[in-house]
Amino acid sequence: MGVVEDSREDGLDLSLWGKYSLVYGLAYPLLFHLLDTAAVMGELWDRYLTRAQRRVICRGLGLTPVGARREAMFFAGSHDIGKAGRFQMCEPGAWARVSDELRADAGPWRLLRHERASMHTAVELLADLGYRLGGNTSPAVRAAQILGSHHGRYLQCDVRGAARPERVRLDLGGPLWQDLRRRYLAQIRYLTGAGTPPSRISTEAAVLLSGLIMIADRLVSQPHVWMRRAMAPAPGALEHWINTRRPADADAEEGWAAAVVTASGLERVDLPGVPFTQAHPHTRGPNRLQASVIAQLEPAVKEQGAGILVVTDSTGAGKTITGQEAARIFNSHCGTRGMAVLQPTTAIADAAYDTLVTYVAAHRPERAPVSLVHGHRWNSAAYPDKRLLEAAVQLTLDEYFDARQDADGRPEHHVTVPDPFLRGWDRALLAQFTVATIDQALMAVLPVRHSALRMLALSGRTVILDEIHVATPYMRRLTARLLHWLAALGTPVVLLSATLAPPAVRELVHAYLAGAGVRPGQRDGLEVDVPYPGWLFAAARDGAVTRIDPAQAAAHATATRRRLTVRHQPVCAARLGTAERAVTDGERLHHIAGQIRPVLAHGGCAIVVCATVADAQDTFRHLADMPWTRPQEELVLLHARFPGHQREAVTRRVRDQLGPAGMRPERLVVVTTSLLDMSLDIDCDLMISDLASLGRLLQRAGRLWRFERLWQEEDAYRRRRPEWILARGPQLTVLDPVVDGRTELPHWWGRGEPAFDLHAAAHLLAHPPAHDLDLPVEVPGLLETVSTRIPDTLAALHTAFQAELRAHEHLGQEQAVPPPARTGSLADLYRRPTAAGTAPTREGSRPRRLLACYRRPDGSLHLDPAGTLALPDSPRLSAPAIRTILERTLDVPEDWLADAPAQLPGSWRQHALLADLTLLIHDAAAPGPVCFGRHFLHLDPHLGLIHDEAPAGPAELGPAL
Repeated sequence: MGVVEDSREDGLDLSLWGKYSLVYGLAYPLLFHLLDTAAVMGELWDRYLTRAQRRVICRGLGLTPVGARREAMFFAGSHDIGKAGRFQMCEPGAWARVSDELRADAGPWRLLRHERASMHTAVELLADLGYRLGGNTSPAVRAAQILGSHHGRYLQCDVRGAARPERVRLDLGGPLWQDLRRRYLAQIRYLTGAGTPPSRISTEAAVLLSGLIMIADRLVSQPHVWMRRAMAPAPGALEHWINTRRPADADAEEGWAAAVVTASGLERVDLPGVPFTQAHPHTRGPNRLQASVIAQLEPAVKEQGAGILVVTDSTGAGKTITGQEAARIFNSHCGTRGMAVLQPTTAIADAAYDTLVTYVAAHRPERAPVSLVHGHRWNSAAYPDKRLLEAAVQLTLDEYFDARQDADGRPEHHVTVPDPFLRGWDRALLAQFTVATIDQALMAVLPVRHSALRMLALSGRTVILDEIHVATPYMRRLTARLLHWLAALGTPVVLLSATLAPPAVRELVHAYLAGAGVRPGQRDGLEVDVPYPGWLFAAARDGAVTRIDPAQAAAHATATRRRLTVRHQPVCAARLGTAERAVTDGERLHHIAGQIRPVLAHGGCAIVVCATVADAQDTFRHLADMPWTRPQEELVLLHARFPGHQREAVTRRVRDQLGPAGMRPERLVVVTTSLLDMSLDIDCDLMISDLASLGRLLQRAGRLWRFERLWQEEDAYRRRRPEWILARGPQLTVLDPVVDGRTELPHWWGRGEPAFDLHAAAHLLAHPPAHDLDLPVEVPGLLETVSTRIPDTLAALHTAFQAELRAHEHLGQEQAVPPPARTGSLADLYRRPTAAGTAPTREGSRPRRLLACYRRPDGSLHLDPAGTLALPDSPRLSAPAIRTILERTLDVPEDWLADAPAQLPGSWRQHALLADLTLLIHDAAAPGPVCFGRHFLHLDPHLGLIHDEAPAGPAELGPAL
């Protein structure tokens, strides 16, 4: 029979199942599942893809938009064709319903993963449909690999081995099975209207199509989506296909497939135009730099299309707003919609999430979900997520329905709250407006499962990389590869930085232009030095460069000019030890206490930034002995080794009290680590910092008197500084650990920033010991001095630093997937597979998650010392219970837990978000350090996690007692 006859009632055998519920004994025909996926793909093409993404696919397939859309629907509808084989026997109840003829024709088949079976059988079937079959880049092979990628990874397609026709027929059943697979694909092609096969399939188009198929498959595989249709199936393929366009209910306003996409929250929207001051509250209008972007960038982008924009400006000068305005311009003229803001840490991402939510809500859209994506986003009170249950290995059908009824007390009705589908752990990046850690984006260029889904999510909108200067050489190489891919996908990019060195700018801009197809000869001759403060735009089309008007740059520098004093203070670094130890003159803690005493006496807000968590804990303990009026309100400790819910609460308090509109306290001292270095819009009266790299110190200095100009303009008398602070002026004191007059880094600082960077900063600041800095004018010269003028005393350290830098750059180059032009088989994108939880987005070992709990006398475990929160342990954990667990976790180095015993409750071992936790079990009656090998850990309610380490060997043990 032909495709027309096959489309009618009783035309095709519908006994093969694509979805099956063992609980309800409900089977859904495979062909109907495939047609559902094709129909939803058509909706995603129209409503999720942007014009820029559609252009990439059309160009990559060599087809018109109509032809490419139909081809995409055909690919989506063919993804599970491998289920027409031995897979059918996986469910005995469903296998019993397969027709006798097919059951008898099984032959000596073998069980393959159905996605691999789809790829193998598609090679011959696609070739029969006219797809050119040849090498790895031929359309038949590429299309087969796309079909096989719907579970998140590309498979190697051996057309002369496992994918050759004789082998496929042996593996996947007899001639009836092969004929049915052929007829299924012919029917899908007929109903979708796919015409002439594509002449080529580019790597970029393949990646986007793979990501789309993953989305479409997941949408139609939701039990509440397919089960209802399975209860009243159509009699034939044609009627079922027509039903995908009809409303599912009498009162429905759109067709079934359209309703599925609508419910997912994936549809793109255009933000209504609003005045600048409405989009950016707390501003009186654009500053000079922002105004120059609005005036100059828009005509450049309108004429030249997408490209990369690099913005350099001092901290607190409004780079975030500049990035948002640039994204608006790019989206208006480049066929993109939405933005992804990438941040270096989770704490900064949480703050940026609030900022983006405010920005989107200010446009008053009817619906525009904003998602937050990082490994600890369950800690964010602003982000309700009831889909923690979806991380379980197996989820029963009733949980899909019941999970919606779990109440966790978080706000649900808000235009920026993501819909349930978008709250899944690897799907939140798909939201049109996203804030994420850069790690989530770097996984798109690492061989991580579902990397194509991440690349699809990032493309099609403006990608903003904030605080890009903090990236290590290893991360910068991965970032360069990400920019290469984004350029190849037509994605505009914005880089924001306060202290990005010129070599790093060149590396990243050239990587983007290479991905856009600008020839090496053109790239090499480009001058991409960015004015400071200022911006530079390089067009993807030809690398043409547009810069800020020099007059505007000079005017902005004058308008944002700030003077501050940086004092270099040599200190003796020593741990506090026991509370009885007296701190001596010259010690680090002695100098810190001396700086804080005026705050105690006369008021003010100070920040003490410590090199390590241990130093922060010592500093807090020492300062706590001073005569505070209200110690719990006036002295705050904030670092990364507090449980998540506690850390987030303290961070939000600091942001609120020291923010531009907060009720500034009379007296506040925040003892912290580098956690507060970046992207937190806070202001302090004075700052004390342990030695750090010059770039990081300049970053920290941006918090000093950050809102002074704003407050003067607003006459904000309630937030004026104490008189003694006004008389002294803004001052940053840098504590340099010295021994015999020379900088010597304490051994407990470990491997943080490169030692050369710290020594270079100390050398610069010590000559002279007090610097009056003129910001932002002096920033470029200072950065150039520490990177190029190497004193003889640091030559050996600089040589070692350069060698390590090159090693990390090489490692980053090796870890990344190849660029599109160098990808032969799509399996090249998955050569060294890794999981998202262990993806090498940063050098070094991944941290482990620790959960402190307390054992009561009766042996029961609780999450609090008082015993009011029992450790959840049941076969079916609720979403609030899972959140309660996760928000109390904290990250620690992997080697601290190397000798930790396995003590997880049984129900946790089958949950993807809980299975890798380590329990730190304290005695509730007398909490004390818990020994894991050489490491002693104790969670103190005021200090956070305290870590001590036993000596490594007998030589360090000291005399016997």
